[in-house]
This record gives sequence, structure tokens and C-alpha cells, in this order.
Amino acid sequence: MISKYVPKSLPLSQEKLKEFISVFKNVDKLVVMTGAGISTESGIPDYRSKGIGVYARSKNRPITIQEFLSSDRNRRRYWARNFIAWPVFSSAKCNETHYKLSEWENDDRFLWLITQNVDGLHSAAGSKNVTELHGCGRLVECLKCHDTFDRAIVQDWFTELNTGWTVQEIGEMRPDGDVEIPESALESFKVPDCPNCGPGSILKTKVIFFGDNVPRKVVDDCYDKIDECEGLMVLGSSLTVMSGYRFVYQAYLRGVPILIVNIGPTRADEFATVKLDAKCTEVMKYL
Repeated sequence: MISKYVPKSLPLSQEKLKEFISVFKNVDKLVVMTGAGISTESGIPDYRSKGIGVYARSKNRPITIQEFLSSDRNRRRYWARNFIAWPVFSSAKCNETHYKLSEWENDDRFLWLITQNVDGLHSAAGSKNVTELHGCGRLVECLKCHDTFDRAIVQDWFTELNTGWTVQEIGEMRPDGDVEIPESALESFKVPDCPNCGPGSILKTKVIFFGDNVPRKVVDDCYDKIDECEGLMVLGSSLTVMSGYRFVYQAYLRGVPILIVNIGPTRADEFATVKLDAKCTEVMKYL
């Protein structure tokens, strides 16, 4: 099941690997940035992998923040799908890369981890020096009072409100904990209110939706880490989205070594000191 989300790659070039390790060993103050290619090996699909990513297999796109805020029905659709997907999304297990990056925090050479993923697996593996650039799907926020709630607790609220609600057809889970279900199932689905604010409140997973912006402070904090680092490693990201690409570009402008591990091309390949086309776990066992 997990392997079907991981794109095929050519055998790892031993010559390139030696060059990669040589650069890695000489980097102090390392910043690591991770993307969906980290979590495909934990059974969470990605959007952009050639041939097998969600975009390659479906014309449907994630909900935008504008759509989410525009109507009750759109929010009901989002939450019904998220409710169905949560048991699978929340049961994804950390893999070797998550655990290895957590262990690196014990090394003085490691500076910070920036992740574009919203699955919370880095924190689950024990990472503490981490910025979740796009938020975390394991938290829910009230857009009125801005109080936050554990997603598992919110799942119980949904369950209590929707006793007897069933779905006959369930599609494949997506990277952000979304899943296709029939539109007809939305009619009777109920969404809870914030326990603090009551009717009129809007609950939303604490992730950056498409069409929204990463908070300025989060961006500035990440730029600070890039300006402080002496090397940047990118693991499992095509860097298609500007929110991650800009930090690689900043590192390139500073002239620090840039190491990239990703199956398939990335937007920043031309900036890479060394690029490996391989699974992240395959490379991490050598580092």
C-alpha cells in the first residue's frame, strides 16, 4: 500500500552519493527543509509526483481558503471529507527519515527543520526545533476566538453530532487529510460550533489552505534560520510552491551549499551543490 505512493527512481549513483556525503560532513549549522516526499513512505500520498501524485490521477483540487469561507455548504463538504479521512490520516506512522531528523537535534551541527507537510509526523517522531510552514492538520482553530483544539477531540464532536450518518462511496485519501465522497452525503452532515463562541463560529484545521498566505512572522523566522545556516538540505520536495522555494533561493544567494534529495526534478535543481534522485530513507541511512 505504502509503496504505491513512492515514485520509481533509478539506482542511487554511488559517485553522487559520495559527493553528497562529502559536502554534508563539512556543513555546520544545517537547516533541513522537508516536503511530501518524506511522508509518501509513511503511506500519505503527495500531489505532484509524476504519474502517481494526486494531480496526475485526479482533476479535483484542494479547497481554497476563499471557497471555505464563502459558504456553510463548502465548509460542510470540507469537514465531512476530513471527518472520513481522519482515522487513516491520523494513523500514519513516522518513518526512518522522521526519526533520523529528530535524532539530529542532538548534534550541535543541526540548526533547524522547516517542513511543508501538515501531517505532524516530524513532531510525532520527536522533533522540537521545527517550523511547520503550512500548519498542522492535527490541530483545529476557531476563526473567531482563535482558540485551538486537538483534532482527535474535534473528531469526537463530529461523531456525536452525526450518529447514524454513513457514506457508501469513499475515495482515496489525499495529502492534507481529504477524501472524495458523494455530494449527496453532505445534506445531513452536521458541523459543530466552537465550544467558546457557539453558533456563527467557524472551525478550521490549523493549516494554510491554498489561496492563503503563510503568516509573515513564520516566513521571517524561516528567513532568519536560512541567514544563520551554513548549509541547506531539501528532502522530498519539488519546490514548486513559492512558500518553500524562496528559502532555497535565499540560501543560493548567500552561497551556502545546497543538498537536494527528491525523486524527479525540482524547481531549484540549478541551485543544488549536489542533487540525488532517490528515496529519502535510502539516502538518510548513509548520513
